Amino acid sequence: MEQTIRSGVYKLLEKVGDQVNFFFSFLRHLFRKGFEWNEFIRQCFIIGYKSFPLIAITGFILGFVLTLQSLPTLKDFGATSYVPGMVSVSVVREIGPVIIALISAGKVASSIGAELGSMKVSEQISAMEVSSADPIQYLVVTRILACTLMIPLLTMIADAISLFGGFIGSNLDNKVSLHLYFNKAFKALAFSDLIPGFLKTIFFGFAIGFIGCYHGYNSNKGTESVGYAANSAVVSASLWIIILDGIAVQLTNIFAYS
Repeated sequence: MEQTIRSGVYKLLEKVGDQVNFFFSFLRHLFRKGFEWNEFIRQCFIIGYKSFPLIAITGFILGFVLTLQSLPTLKDFGATSYVPGMVSVSVVREIGPVIIALISAGKVASSIGAELGSMKVSEQISAMEVSSADPIQYLVVTRILACTLMIPLLTMIADAISLFGGFIGSNLDNKVSLHLYFNKAFKALAFSDLIPGFLKTIFFGFAIGFIGCYHGYNSNKGTESVGYAANSAVVSASLWIIILDGIAVQLTNIFAYS
């Protein structure tokens, strides 16, 4: 039993060390000359544009369902006028960034892990190294930066669509004008609600890109490692999103009440 625990601890520390080493390798290649702008733009297109339909549907359903679930309770207290503010604050401050990040982890992190994993297994990465190309700078840096840029943008778009979904949900029961609804929604928001929600999406995006690249780039168990890399990327990225969100909430509370 003790030997099993010790072996598990050693494996955990080894994985942490590999990830730290991979992170510093990313930092070293980040500031090298010859940044791959074409690949970076292509990854922004893949991660951002091709993920937009899924993110848009998720955002709409999020605001729509949140409104439908809240209306009966608020109606009992005669507080249906607070629905727009409740939806906007809930979505922008907490629910929107986390849900969109988890959806992106399932789509983006898995695709990055599977893509790099298949390239590793088929020795395409080794061929790049032999031909004096820099696989870290071309494959890893561009994907991580694209995720770091596009996930916050997708989250902001999804937040706006969530508010529209809330507007549709509100109009199923009571007729509310679009101008009045969004006026109440934005009136409930403060600047302190926008900044924490936006900043943590940057870290969510970095975590999704970094973990997807790490698991894909380090696949070395044959063809079955491609599926393992995709699955591990999703699980690890989702876990890190929850951890980072918990840290962000604690820091926000500390600064808000200090």
